[in-house]
Amino acid sequence: MNRSTSLAASAEERANQRNAVLAGFLGWTLDAFDFFVLTFVIQDVANAFGRTRADIAWTVGLALITRPVGAVIFGLIADRYGRRIPLMLNVIFYAIISVLCGFAPNYMTFVVLRLLFGIGMGGEWGVGASLALESASPRLRGLLSGLLQEGYALGNLLAALAFRLIYVPVHAANPESAWRVMFFIGGLPALLSLFIRARVKESEAWHEHRVDWHTYRTGIWKHWPRFLYLVLMMTMMAFMSHGTQDMYPTFLQHERGYSPSDTASLTMITNVGAILGGLAFGWYSDRSGRRRAMITSALFGMLVIPLWVLAPGTALIAIGGFLIQFFVQGCWGVIPAHINELSPPRYRGFFPGFAYQLGAALTAGIPWLETTLAEHFTYGQAMAGVAVTVMLGVATVTFFGPEAHRVSFRKADGPAPT
Repeated sequence: MNRSTSLAASAEERANQRNAVLAGFLGWTLDAFDFFVLTFVIQDVANAFGRTRADIAWTVGLALITRPVGAVIFGLIADRYGRRIPLMLNVIFYAIISVLCGFAPNYMTFVVLRLLFGIGMGGEWGVGASLALESASPRLRGLLSGLLQEGYALGNLLAALAFRLIYVPVHAANPESAWRVMFFIGGLPALLSLFIRARVKESEAWHEHRVDWHTYRTGIWKHWPRFLYLVLMMTMMAFMSHGTQDMYPTFLQHERGYSPSDTASLTMITNVGAILGGLAFGWYSDRSGRRRAMITSALFGMLVIPLWVLAPGTALIAIGGFLIQFFVQGCWGVIPAHINELSPPRYRGFFPGFAYQLGAALTAGIPWLETTLAEHFTYGQAMAGVAVTVMLGVATVTFFGPEAHRVSFRKADGPAPT
């Protein structure tokens, strides 16, 4: 191969790396947008269906229950047939379900649709993360991990922005239908599938480690101790994330008395903190190791809990919200790299995604729990109690766990665990 051909191949490879990371990032961003839309309109949906806030808060958790189903379905397809096709199908699926949520005529239909949405949400992360990180340089894996994971925070931020710019004026003109419009916007992610089809190539690491279906099915059970550890760690992580995010708009509106516009603005501030925290601790994990970065962020997060829920004024509430999500999502920014590095290469489409979503499913009761506790205490007290408990749990579980910092994903780069 001459020099010009080599340079062209290198440029093409870098372009595909960028496109793969972008596809995973946008897939998770738009998935999170569709998830968090509901957290802003809980009261409206409750009014529309004649239910309580706790009933609708429970449907937020329902999407977490079925996420492991999506991780299994799309993860197995990704390991058998490649990452691109299941990622495209997944994006189209969850976009369609989001639109259908906006047409739901009654509570039971809405419940079924949220269960189906969870399948789509559960399938995206594992497939998108494996495609993105298998295409990335090990040297930058932590930083890109932070970028990839904080698509989740960006999705929350975009949901808050849509709530302020679209919901508020629509609600002023037609209060009964404004919440439905928010779900209709969730159909736009389907367009991402066109980008994936046109601009993203299949992962070379998948080609290298692909095995026949029989070997795949029998080999996956050999790694169950590692899998159980990942489920435990991801349960603690999901408790921390959903415990500090899902009921936060409700806390701002119904306990602190903020308007929908102010609630959206404060939520956007928290998600700016989340994005910066994910990038900062992802970068830090490349240099100090994954476990140290996660433990550091969890412990610092505990310190800012009082400012987060007990601050007396808007400025301090904004600072507390920014800081809590800087550390919560700082810890999460390490996760895509950490659990993909801990996963056997042959099963990377299925293994990390299923462990992640099982952990998320085990936290499905968080919105209901915090809402119920708030009936006896306050939202602030309920959220603070959950947060300090799970942050300590994250630090403990991570401290006693394994690490495979910068392990190779490609055979060409050296040996990797099987």
